[in-house]
Amino acid sequence: QVQLVESGGGSVQAGGSLRLSCTASGYTYRSGCMGWFRQAPGKEREGVAVIYTVNGWPLYADSVKGRFTISLGNAKNTLTLQMNSLKPEDTAMYYCAAEYTGKGCYMDPVKYNYWGQGTQVTVSS
Repeated sequence: QVQLVESGGGSVQAGGSLRLSCTASGYTYRSGCMGWFRQAPGKEREGVAVIYTVNGWPLYADSVKGRFTISLGNAKNTLTLQMNSLKPEDTAMYYCAAEYTGKGCYMDPVKYNYWGQGTQVTVSS
């Protein structure tokens, strides 16, 4: 089993920055994919950024490219999302997720079977 715990959410004004962290425990040494997803009220959960644990290759949603940076710690069990130039439309519950099939990284949340409890990000205009 894998456990994921997020931290770092909060409230910020538009244009500000926040840094989210996710610590994974359990069978995290396997190759797979970790990522950040978000869900705003009344909307479906969407992929924000994912990263392949083997080589650190990232993928970003178009809406966050150039503003968000995903990174993986050396031990492959700490995931970080640096969010800059935040916009009100970034307001959502942010979730850390992981999968360890080794079949590649996808932005589709249904591909992930391990999830954290979520951390709220609120951006005011």
